[in-house]
Amino acid sequence: QVQLVESGGGLVQPGGSLRLDCLASGRIFNTDEMSWYRQTPGKQRELVAGFTAMGTTNYANSVKGRFTISRDNAKNTMSLQMNNLKPEETAVYYCYRVVWRDGAPLTYWGPGNQVTVSS
Repeated sequence: QVQLVESGGGLVQPGGSLRLDCLASGRIFNTDEMSWYRQTPGKQRELVAGFTAMGTTNYANSVKGRFTISRDNAKNTMSLQMNNLKPEETAVYYCYRVVWRDGAPLTYWGPGNQVTVSS
């Protein structure tokens, strides 16, 4: 069973920074599709940043230049460095991973981690 656990959220002032970490059970690889999503009440979950199966990265337009996704395979960890945070980015942030089994994709989500941007 694949498990994902996020950490590092909390309260930060506008313009501040936070780093989120996602610890995966078992090994992670550069070919793993892994992403960060966020969701606010009443809205759909949206992609923030992610790694494709080709190992490239993609970002939501709204976070380009401010957020950086990274991963440390040796520590089974994916991270999201968030700088210059805005109040509208208050949300629950989720870690997401796709694992292939017998030719079929299985998707996994972490329980989520609250990020609150407020003065």
